[in-house]
Amino acid sequence: MEDSPQSSMSYMNQESPRPIGLVRSSVARTIYHRMLEDERHRHDCHDYWYVVEQDKLPADIRDKFIRFHQDTETELFLENCYQKSDWVFTQVLHSILRSVLSWFMSSTSINGYLDRGSMFVFSHSHFQQLLGITDHWKGDNLLDLGAGDGKITQIMGTYFANVYATEASSTMITRLQERGFQVLGIEAWGNGTLQYDLIGCLNLLDRCDKPISILHSIRSSLTPGIGRVIIATVLPFKPYVETGTDDHIPTENIRLEGQSFEEQVTCLVRHVFEPAGFELERFTRLPYLCEGDLQQSFYVLDDAVFVLKPNTQDPAPS
Repeated sequence: MEDSPQSSMSYMNQESPRPIGLVRSSVARTIYHRMLEDERHRHDCHDYWYVVEQDKLPADIRDKFIRFHQDTETELFLENCYQKSDWVFTQVLHSILRSVLSWFMSSTSINGYLDRGSMFVFSHSHFQQLLGITDHWKGDNLLDLGAGDGKITQIMGTYFANVYATEASSTMITRLQERGFQVLGIEAWGNGTLQYDLIGCLNLLDRCDKPISILHSIRSSLTPGIGRVIIATVLPFKPYVETGTDDHIPTENIRLEGQSFEEQVTCLVRHVFEPAGFELERFTRLPYLCEGDLQQSFYVLDDAVFVLKPNTQDPAPS
């Protein structure tokens, strides 16, 4: 049943009234509140997305922290999200199609098919500072594991002569190929045929079946002496395997101690990365942004982003 004028008024600020017709329908209310939220975000520098309580970190990890801020590229991504959410017909159509396609396609594959839901983790400037490189630096081989639609791969690929990617979703593979990336088989990237100056493992460890095995394969696939891996993972850490398992629980289940961002960062470094044979070079906290829908222009999670290099000791067995 349609809302009465009285109930609709409860959604409005009484000090700044709006036409009642704007909020009469459910869709109109959704759009109205999203527009208010968008306006708030447009005037927010979102410093809290980047803050770490450094006094809660061990000294050796604290010394590797880089504090970032919202930059122009991040703002441009957000502005694009605001504009796309205003495409009401497209958003309604996507909502209907997602409901139908979800019966036989994964969420990732649906996003690839509809060409929606692009992600943003870091800008070119953030990436350069994390790796300690300049605008004109050039490496040889980059591999991006679980590259999705390749939007983040494009940022990293700016600095490499050859860009390789892996992806489990067939529709996302199509997007990667459209962008000119060389897509390797899930089992082929670590077979020793290629070595990589940088391997990207962005928001994959909590979504794959065997994260510890992947870390060991990454270490053995890096170019000796110069190879690095950049890892991003959402905290708090909540593993969920989208396809291939009945219960969505990974075979190798990483369990982190502590509830806070800082506690879980420390646990990752001490109990996951170091036993796998890596040494921390730098880390930061960044927003993991995703294009939104009719209800929200974008979605955001807390990402811990690490740059690691192989240490000189043999890693613990996987």
